[in-house]
Amino acid sequence: MIKLTPVERAALRAEAHGLKPVVMIGEAGLTPAVIKEIELGLDAHGLIKVRVFGDDREARAGMYDTICEQLDAAPVQHIGKLLVLYRPKKEVEKERSTKAGKGMRMVTIVKPSASGTKKPSVNKVLLKGNERVTEGGTIKRAKVRQKSTKKSSLA
Repeated sequence: MIKLTPVERAALRAEAHGLKPVVMIGEAGLTPAVIKEIELGLDAHGLIKVRVFGDDREARAGMYDTICEQLDAAPVQHIGKLLVLYRPKKEVEKERSTKAGKGMRMVTIVKPSASGTKKPSVNKVLLKGNERVTEGGTIKRAKVRQKSTKKSSLA
């Protein structure tokens, strides 16, 4: 189980406030399928909420401890029927696809301030293969090339 400092736990509680529950535990309890779904949620999001539909508080606390031990997650908060869990995301390197064509590229856009007295704004943007940056700093998508109706009818 991961140990969190009180400051880290408070920051995670604040971050989890706006989240909706990712996994719901029903009357069947903590089945292997439910544990797998919680693990997938932790891998994808890192911080998740789990709702337990059951009235027994000791059973919910037991489930909370079991989940944290089995999945190597940190308990963040247990309020009523909501459990908040945290596990750092694993960095996975994606392999480049073999298909031809331009991929995504990172571009830095620098726009001067309107008044000229303030610092210029700097934005890093991820562009797709068919997008370009204009002189004004806006992103435009390439237009589809028009096809001649005469040429297509002759072929």
